[in-house]
Amino acid sequence: MFASRYKKIGAKIVFYRKLKSMTQEKLADDVGITPQYLSRIENGGYSKNVSLSTLMKIAGVLDVTMSQLMEGVEREE
Repeated sequence: MFASRYKKIGAKIVFYRKLKSMTQEKLADDVGITPQYLSRIENGGYSKNVSLSTLMKIAGVLDVTMSQLMEGVEREE
């Protein structure tokens, strides 16, 4: 259940990152995380929860709200 939610969050991050024509490396650098960690977040391939502060930093750099990033994530389809 949570794995699919993480994948949805990751897909939204990819979507907004590409809208801004940003590379993973640029976004990761701006957020203060490694590109490898960002890649795992985007792919939903991490074993531990991503911190709220990291998600907030990502949203801030992408110039989106947390609501936009989380929209639709709580619903299982």
